[in-house]
Amino acid sequence: MIIQQVLLLLLLWMCLPHPCYAEMLFRRTTDHQPKGFVARVSGSDGKALHRQKRGWMWNQFFLLEEYTGSDYQYVGKLHSDQDKGDGSLKYILSGDGAGTLFIIDEKTGDIHATRRIDREEKAFYTLRAQAINRRTLRPVEPESEFVIKIHDINDNEPTFPEEIYTASVPEMSVVGTSVVQVTATDADDPSYGNSARVIYSILQGQPYFSVEPETGIIRTALPNMNRENREQYQVVIQAKDMGGQMGGLSGTTTVNITLTDVNDNPPRFPQNTIHLRIPESSPVGTAIGSVKATDADTGKNAEMEYRIIDGDGTDMFDIVTQKDTQEGIITVRKPLDYETRSLYTLKVEAENTHVDPRFYYLGPFKDTSIVKISVEDVDEPPVFSRSSYLFEVHEDIEVGTIIGTVMARDPDSASSHIRFSLDRHTDLDRIFNIHSGNGSIYTSKPLDREISQWHNLSVIAAEINNPKDTTRVSVYVRILDVNDNAPQFAIFYDTFVCENARAGQLIQTISAVDKDDPLGGQKFFFSLGAVNPNFTVQDNEDNTARILTRRNGFSRHEINTYFLPVVISDNDYPIQSSTGTLTIRVCTCDNRGNMQSCNAEALLLPAGLSTGALIAILLCIIILLVIVVLFAALKRQRKKEPLILSKEDIRDNIVSYNDEGGGEEDTQAFDIGTLRNPAAIEDKKLRRDIIPETLFIPRRTPSAPDNTDVRDFINQRLKEHDIDPSAPPYDSLATYAYEGNDSVAESLSSLESGTTEGDQNYDYLREWGPRFNKLAEMYGGGESDKDTS
Repeated sequence: MIIQQVLLLLLLWMCLPHPCYAEMLFRRTTDHQPKGFVARVSGSDGKALHRQKRGWMWNQFFLLEEYTGSDYQYVGKLHSDQDKGDGSLKYILSGDGAGTLFIIDEKTGDIHATRRIDREEKAFYTLRAQAINRRTLRPVEPESEFVIKIHDINDNEPTFPEEIYTASVPEMSVVGTSVVQVTATDADDPSYGNSARVIYSILQGQPYFSVEPETGIIRTALPNMNRENREQYQVVIQAKDMGGQMGGLSGTTTVNITLTDVNDNPPRFPQNTIHLRIPESSPVGTAIGSVKATDADTGKNAEMEYRIIDGDGTDMFDIVTQKDTQEGIITVRKPLDYETRSLYTLKVEAENTHVDPRFYYLGPFKDTSIVKISVEDVDEPPVFSRSSYLFEVHEDIEVGTIIGTVMARDPDSASSHIRFSLDRHTDLDRIFNIHSGNGSIYTSKPLDREISQWHNLSVIAAEINNPKDTTRVSVYVRILDVNDNAPQFAIFYDTFVCENARAGQLIQTISAVDKDDPLGGQKFFFSLGAVNPNFTVQDNEDNTARILTRRNGFSRHEINTYFLPVVISDNDYPIQSSTGTLTIRVCTCDNRGNMQSCNAEALLLPAGLSTGALIAILLCIIILLVIVVLFAALKRQRKKEPLILSKEDIRDNIVSYNDEGGGEEDTQAFDIGTLRNPAAIEDKKLRRDIIPETLFIPRRTPSAPDNTDVRDFINQRLKEHDIDPSAPPYDSLATYAYEGNDSVAESLSSLESGTTEGDQNYDYLREWGPRFNKLAEMYGGGESDKDTS
């Protein structure tokens, strides 16, 4: 009965347009006979299966989203069969949103939602309910779990993940070619009504494109759309929910569609005939000009290859395809000559390299054009008959002999005369010369193959009418060998013979060299210029010879050196020979023949240092002694000189003590107070720097009155010395107040200033800083003394 009531309430709620609630009933069962319904099920073994009825009976609660009322939204009611209506029970709610989003009346069990709920945030809430005794706080029913499911309404429009899509499709595509698929999503519940059922339609982009309503696939709607006519299209797609019915929500997106290029256009030359010009003097490889065909396609579909397919200059010119500019560069393949031919005609073809077989029907993807090349006449330089010349000449020819002739001509129709000359940078020694008129090269100095076997000359040919237009050619002169050099010893031989040598003993093996280079190779013969009783030469017939002794025993005390003339000759024509002299020293040897000593005077000298070494050591010792003596003499002559060089000269003298004062802070060097207090001077002290020749008895002079100005004191001292003829001119202090007349600056002396500005105030010295404090005290004190006097 309870289940029927719950189902009836659910059906009524689904039919009503406003929010409704379902009441959850609670029924308690006892340990005795259950009061409710008891389900009985028979098992396979025939025994009855008993299930005890639960005291809590519940179903799902349903709640519409986006409630806009001012009061709390009523969800449902919880009720226990233990509730007698006397308020003794208390209902407790826990779980998702309990106490915040959902609240329960603890007395009646009514559940309310406190705020508007969005199903897209959360579709259902799981809560737990329990009834307890208000006085004992003990549960009267077991805790039970239930679900509040949020019912969806159509409150979300379809949205596309991208605001703007970018797509492309090849041009010339057939109708129905897929371009791109767009998909919109709807946050509403797809299992409830048509709120999330989306239908696509096209708002902008017809009649070029269409869209499938169910899938959102955009397709082409027109055949043979040409990129060259229009490349960019903008399509606006709408997605609408509620199956596209009126009242549904919608969203839009923009799709930018680009037609991509296919090779559907052949290349075309803008001109049927192209004219080019080239000077005949242009070297091979020179670019004459370019040809270019146009192609409405882009990228690799516009790439083309150029070739020369016909014409009378196919062997004279080449064409190269420039990949970056898609131009055909025509270049010179062979040297041009205006006098031979002045006009060439070429047929040039341009063909696409990437052809799409689908568009063969549009025609051949190539084009041709006629290129006419005019060769311009220029004043060409002379042309030699050969690219280089090789002349061979023997080295013994006479000076002035012609070794060869170079020939050149003027290729122009005028056929000017040619003048020849040698580039002297290639013939610095001026061994050769050339006849300017006929190009004959002749020698101007003797040749020598042994000095230089090859001569590389450069001959210049120039037109007489245009000397600046020149041509050079290389001339290689090879000097052939003539037997004009005699053979010589290969090296310098240091030969010795032992005193105890026996007859026939080998003392040296010699060889020879020859600067000549005969065709048959070198062949030398060795012999003695005269019969020698001591030595002989034995030819080995392999361009070497042996020197042998002819007698036993040699004495270096008798003869310590022998000179042996050896004749060396070659076998070329004419035969050349020379005589080389071997120097043979007589030496003392041990039993094995090893040399010990070769000098006769070595026996007379004791073992030790040689005479030269001893002489060098003695010279060094003498030089050191002289230096020491000079140093000692200079040291003894050094003495102190008087500060005044001449005793007779009592004129103005500058006395230098090489002693600098300590500055303003030095209070020990000189005390000016002595000058201000002459009574402090007891005796006239003598100078300590030199000793006077005559000692004078110092006499006391009357002291100046106290507080006398420094100027008066100095003047008094000067007067005394001027009067006293015996006073030596050794005063350490010399004062000259006279500085001359007509001085714009007048006197700069601090002593003289006392005569003109006796009342000068020196207090400003204190303002100059601590460095002038001493002067301030000295002059400040002087002024005070003067005032008191």
